Amino acid sequence: MAADLSAFPITRKWPAQHPDRIQLYSLPTPNGVKVSIALEELGLPYEPHLVSFETNDQTSPEFLSLNPNNKIPAILDPNGPDGQPLALFESGAILVYLASKAGQLLPQDTAGRYETLQWVMWQMGGVGPMFGQLGFFHKFAGKDYEDKRPRDRYVAESKRLLGVLDQRLAGRQWIMGDSYTIADIATLPWVRNLVGFYGAGELVEFDQFKEVQRVLKAFVARPAVAKGLNIPARG
Repeated sequence: MAADLSAFPITRKWPAQHPDRIQLYSLPTPNGVKVSIALEELGLPYEPHLVSFETNDQTSPEFLSLNPNNKIPAILDPNGPDGQPLALFESGAILVYLASKAGQLLPQDTAGRYETLQWVMWQMGGVGPMFGQLGFFHKFAGKDYEDKRPRDRYVAESKRLLGVLDQRLAGRQWIMGDSYTIADIATLPWVRNLVGFYGAGELVEFDQFKEVQRVLKAFVARPAVAKGLNIPARG
């Protein structure tokens, strides 16, 4: 029997064609694709819905009913804990939830689990905000500011973070070693965006981060990553 999701106002704006699947409300940005990539890697059935910023979908009452922070991504799992539907926002929290649900992409041992979570937190608190600010000051409206001190601040911090990641990856296949985890899924879309979409590779001297380059190349070569990077498809 399909789950009844009518109690969730978000389903009025984005009706569920498959109410038995995880509902994904997202946009293919670095934070958004973390979740679509994880869903593809885990093989969990899901239904993607495009949240268009062009029409301010993220500030609609329906979206805010699930995520009062008006950011993507968000999910609604009809088969949550104890068989009850669960709505979640914050990409890091969603990654932890999905990995725990599927029993994959997160080490089973307690120490390995917390070490992985530390790198997810590192991405959420540092890489995402810093790379995002650099993108603003380099590619978007901030590039018109004559005062380059804000941009240079984020360049310096982004380079520092890339250095931390480069050092971590030395002698390792992935952030956690041989095991590919949600730490990689959280971090690498942001690295890709920084040097790709934001075009900031030269600014941060990306050429010097050989380990990051190597692992980014391996990441984007994964079939689930290649697929997840374009979900939901932009209208």
